[in-house]
Formats: sequence, C-alpha cells, structure tokens
Amino acid sequence: MICLVRHGETDWNLQGLLQGETDIPLNETGIQQARECRDYFKATHVDRIITTPLVRARKTAEIINENWQKPIEIMEAFKERSFGEAEGMPMEERNNKYPDRNYPGQEPLDAFRERVMQGIEEVTDKYLDEELLLVAHGGVINVILSTVSNGEIGTGKTKLINACISNIQLLKEGWKVHNYNQIDHLSKYSIK
Repeated sequence: MICLVRHGETDWNLQGLLQGETDIPLNETGIQQARECRDYFKATHVDRIITTPLVRARKTAEIINENWQKPIEIMEAFKERSFGEAEGMPMEERNNKYPDRNYPGQEPLDAFRERVMQGIEEVTDKYLDEELLLVAHGGVINVILSTVSNGEIGTGKTKLINACISNIQLLKEGWKVHNYNQIDHLSKYSIK
C-alpha cells in the first residue's frame, strides 16, 4: 500500500500562484495541516516515508514523522513538475499570457509522467512488502492517480486539497485506488 499525502499549504497556494519547482516553504496553515495529518496517522503503521527535495513536502513529511521516527527517503523522481516561465504567476495572468498552457521552459507532461511513474515502479520493487507514505505535490499525486486509474481521476479531473490523503495498492491484477483526496482529518474542512 502507498499512502499519498499532498504537502501542506504555502503562501503561493493561498495566493493562487503556480509553484512547480520553485521551493516555497509551508505557511502557518500548512504547518497546522501537517500536524493534523500526523495526528490522523498516529495509530497507523508505516515502514518508510518518501518525499521530494522541495521544502514544502520535506517539512510536511518531517512533521508527520514526529510520532513514528521512521526513515525518510528523498527522491528526485517525485519533485513537482517544472512550469518554466509560468511559475510565480497568478492564474488570470497565466491564462491571458498562455491560454494553451504551453508555458515556455516547462517539463513536458509525458516526461513528467514517465519520471513519476518510474519512481513509483522503483519504490514498489524496492519496498514490495512495506507500507509506504509518499509526501509529494498536487501534480505528482494527480499524475499517479491518473495513471493507475486509467484516466478516471487525477490530472485534469481532480483538484487535490493541500494535505489530502489518497491510498493506492498494487495487486496481482493491477493498481487499485482505495480512496483519494480525503480531507476529513483537516479542521478547515471538518463539519463543526
């Protein structure tokens, strides 16, 4: 089983700016979301945590790991897609300047998908019998969900909330998505 967690909120998430590979830290809400993930996972077993080199995902993973003290492995394969010249732009400006979403200098979607899925293949081969927690980015998790669901969910269809949880599992017959974009653990979305 691989539990996928999107990193907590950053100021750029809050402002609607495209982050990509730009290394933006968590804001106070993002730190709180990571703590809520940590508390949610308190009674859960995990063997290993995998994250990306970008600080927003690494810090989320470190906070979640406070109860477990498990090994954290940093993998470049799960780094967010580069959006080239569009990084740091608000949505309206991006849409006006690049209505076709072909941002100069961005990583091609096929190359991004291949990089991420090679990472998934690597961790499933390497840690076949382990329970894994992968803390990554919206684009990364969406491309994983899209690939393993044959396009039913994920890229272009699913807006993942910061600090949401999704669970996938490789079975003999192929990948199974148990759930995705779970946010019940986040106080911002819980019903009072």
